[in-house]
Amino acid sequence: MRDKSPGDEERRRAAEAALEDVRPGMKLGLGSGRSAEQFVRLLAERVRGGLAVVGVPTSARTAELARAEGIPLATLDDEPVLDLVVDGADEVDPQLRLIKGGGGALLREKIVASASARMIIVADEGKLVDALGAFPLPIEIVPFGATPIRLAIERMVARLGLSGSMAWRRAGAGPYVTDGGNHILDVSLGRIEDPERLAQELDSMPGVVEHGLFIGLASLVVVAGSDGVTRLSK
Repeated sequence: MRDKSPGDEERRRAAEAALEDVRPGMKLGLGSGRSAEQFVRLLAERVRGGLAVVGVPTSARTAELARAEGIPLATLDDEPVLDLVVDGADEVDPQLRLIKGGGGALLREKIVASASARMIIVADEGKLVDALGAFPLPIEIVPFGATPIRLAIERMVARLGLSGSMAWRRAGAGPYVTDGGNHILDVSLGRIEDPERLAQELDSMPGVVEHGLFIGLASLVVVAGSDGVTRLSK
């Protein structure tokens, strides 16, 4: 039996609401993390009931879960254009800008989101923030030259007038390694006043593979809280 956290019921209700947007024959991106896993399990119930869909997972963990639940899977090479991706988020601001990557799958999540016609985020109300940045921003970096890349990020952050701590994500005694074989630097900035500018700077840095700022990708956020389920759109 899976242990339930206090937010599990909210995540499940949000995932149920997102499932209403799924239609037969859709090619679906399957996100990563606890909220997305709720959606995968609910989708699997519909698949076992006869719903015909194909899923493209954003992580090895999601692929394992979906396969175990009986959801037909494909890769982006098989299905390069998706109808919808359903995923979670670590933070959501009023403009539906996101911080993602707490689970370490940010690179594949962003690739799948970019290949999808629509992106629905499922979340509990605790993920809604006035401004991004309280949750540490994950930055995926190639292992080669990691130290000078980190120093370059520190200089860039200071140039933008931001400050905060940075720490390499760990997995036991060693570094955390993503599905793509990279490392993650978690950057705690407190408040990011201009996410677009920060994203542009990170996009231009050699050695930075991807970052957790998802801007202009989410078309709908389904939030479950004490007052029920709310659908936030642009």
